[in-house]
Amino acid sequence: MEMKQLVDLLNRYAYEYYVLDAPTVSDGEYDKLYDQLKELEEKTGTVLPNSPTRRVGGEPIAAFEQVRHRRRLYSLDKAQSFAELEAWEQRARKITEDLRYHVEYKFDGLTIVLTYRNGRFEQAATRGNGTVGEDVTEQVLTIKTFPLEIAYRGELEVQGEAIMRLSVLERYNKTAAEPLKNARNAAAGAVRNLDPKVTASRNLDIIFYAVNYIEDESLIRSQSESIRFLKEHRFKTSPYDCLCDSLQEVEEEIRRIEVRRNKLDFLIDGAVVKVDDYAAREKLGYTEKFPRFAVAYKFEAEEVTTLLNEVIWQVGRTGKLTPLGLLEPVELAGATVRRATLNNYGDLLRKKIEIPSRVLVRRSNDVIPEILGVSERFEHSRPVPKPERCPECGSPLVEVGAHLFCPNAGDCPPQIVGRLAHFAGRDAMDIEGFSEKTALLLYRELGVKEAWQLYGLTKKDLMKLDGVQEKKAENLLTSLERSKHCRAEDFVFALGIPNVGKKTARDLIRHFGSLEALRSADEKTLTAIDEVGEVIAQSVCRYFADPRAAENLDKLLACGMVFEEAAAPRQGAFAGEKVVLTGALSSMTRGKAAERIEAEGGEVQSSVTKATTLVVFGEEAGSKLDKARKLGIPLADEAEFLRRLGL
Repeated sequence: MEMKQLVDLLNRYAYEYYVLDAPTVSDGEYDKLYDQLKELEEKTGTVLPNSPTRRVGGEPIAAFEQVRHRRRLYSLDKAQSFAELEAWEQRARKITEDLRYHVEYKFDGLTIVLTYRNGRFEQAATRGNGTVGEDVTEQVLTIKTFPLEIAYRGELEVQGEAIMRLSVLERYNKTAAEPLKNARNAAAGAVRNLDPKVTASRNLDIIFYAVNYIEDESLIRSQSESIRFLKEHRFKTSPYDCLCDSLQEVEEEIRRIEVRRNKLDFLIDGAVVKVDDYAAREKLGYTEKFPRFAVAYKFEAEEVTTLLNEVIWQVGRTGKLTPLGLLEPVELAGATVRRATLNNYGDLLRKKIEIPSRVLVRRSNDVIPEILGVSERFEHSRPVPKPERCPECGSPLVEVGAHLFCPNAGDCPPQIVGRLAHFAGRDAMDIEGFSEKTALLLYRELGVKEAWQLYGLTKKDLMKLDGVQEKKAENLLTSLERSKHCRAEDFVFALGIPNVGKKTARDLIRHFGSLEALRSADEKTLTAIDEVGEVIAQSVCRYFADPRAAENLDKLLACGMVFEEAAAPRQGAFAGEKVVLTGALSSMTRGKAAERIEAEGGEVQSSVTKATTLVVFGEEAGSKLDKARKLGIPLADEAEFLRRLGL
């Protein structure tokens, strides 16, 4: 195969893989052709301008050269409330009534401008001050999500955002000598690093959202046409954009984006609202600083810096110690934050956490915020010492993998209270009126340490507890008695076996049919089950082999547990299907979607295997969708999923 054919073929495969997320060849086939091209280039001494081999990071450059943009890149005015957004629209309507809006994600990365001449990529630059930026061509060449050659032959400048996906950041930090603090800084630091090999190591994307300059301006007369042009010329564009006929529709879209925000695999800090039509834009014009035809609607900050005053160690129900940072109170995403989590002692070392120090804190969905790293240290800052004894019971700690554990399961107070609360929880035995506070009172005042002891409690016992009156005691006893009649899968989850969540408990019971069969299973039998790996199998075997756990289990069963017969699988829309959900659905949460699938006779899997029969994908679906395509597994988008549900 001649060089040009090879280059064209490899570029097509790369476009399918990196931009469309729909590869048509295996990695091995691609690598074989790539090696063939490299060999041909070495032999002939020729490298075509659009060769994929140009994307490998070269030698460090001495310094950044300045680049003057063909057309100025304006920053955007900001709105932080719908009232401010409405005021922006009212100002625009004084100039023109011809307003239709294009809504996009406001990506939180580094703005990049690419220049093409005669159909070939020529240069990449940062935004800089909007008029002059820095030449980052060598760095950007390591990024695979843009074309080196396009069909359009006139001069062209396209604008996009260099981003590091959150999943890529997570993988990078697992092996990094010093973890990166956040995806935004990681992307900006990679592009503005003088060594292109650093850029290459971070596996960045560029998402394109505007044509900044085009020689033949008649080709593009609206933002919608701009996006269409980018797609037609193989640029990777946002997975989301929306045309709205009114500001009310715009506000509805912004609300949807804010809900979806935490499910995305990249950072956004708001939405950009643009007047779609270019003729209307020309009427609106510019202020000294901003275009009047666009505004950035900013969400509340998800990252802040504050003072870290102390690190304490919390002991969970499994005995695992988790470091918790005590912070100077700070407002974050509409709440006052006083505490933030760290993963383990190794995490403290990698992030170089010291006390006191100023730290970067990020909100992570609805859970406790996380400390990303240190932004400032002081003369009196000191590293956090590694604990040697349990802070609750004083037992010597043991190190298992990356974590520290207190081995004193039978007498460590937070482990006891945590196990009791977990056992009684809604997803487990569902003992109404039982809380962690109840568990603590039972342990402290009545000496209850194990779940089986709950079923021996009397009304007289309960009324000894602070704040428990006769009616509450009776209700709790009624709920305890009712809980004896339960599903075996709920009981298995209630046992608190390490690494066995709600779904795994259900899968195990469905496979073995009974608790006794599960209890006697060996590791080999367990790992043969779909989605039960070595770690889960070892946890299950270790739990049932533990004499203390075995004794407590026997005593629990002796309390009169009655397990319901498993219901026969329903013959519904997903009967017999093994379904994987990936990406964000706009119509319902993933949890709700899983419930609907199971109600219709399907089984929901957490990962794609050869046994998977269907993958339902939403917005920003990633590696699971890629794997399903490679395995040839049937796919259903959200519209098809809803159709099958009859919605």
